[in-house]
Amino acid sequence: MNVTSNLSEKIRQIRLQKGLSQENMADMLGLSTTAYGDIERGRTELSVSRLENVAKLLDVPLPELLGIDVSMSETEWLRQENTRILAENRRLQNELDQWKLKFRQLFGDGIIRQIGEERQRIGF
Repeated sequence: MNVTSNLSEKIRQIRLQKGLSQENMADMLGLSTTAYGDIERGRTELSVSRLENVAKLLDVPLPELLGIDVSMSETEWLRQENTRILAENRRLQNELDQWKLKFRQLFGDGIIRQIGEERQRIGF
């Protein structure tokens, strides 16, 4: 079982303990029942904000929902989470830079400038 499926199973178990249906959760989260079902089946990764909303709706502290040792101080957990987010941000920035470079290699800076000028001209 991976992290997503462990989390998904935990969400499902807590939801059932609370006597909530998937339809209830979907409505409260502003999702379709199918989209919520995908969360519980581990087919959808949750954003941090969506995960926070799920924890609030289930009345479970977020660290507990994530399986984080509750004896860990909140400050330490936040520090670890911040480090993880910064590393992911760096990875995504590097990936974006690589795509920009590939785009420039394919189309050249002149084309990019022309596209930008055309977008401004038509108000896009």
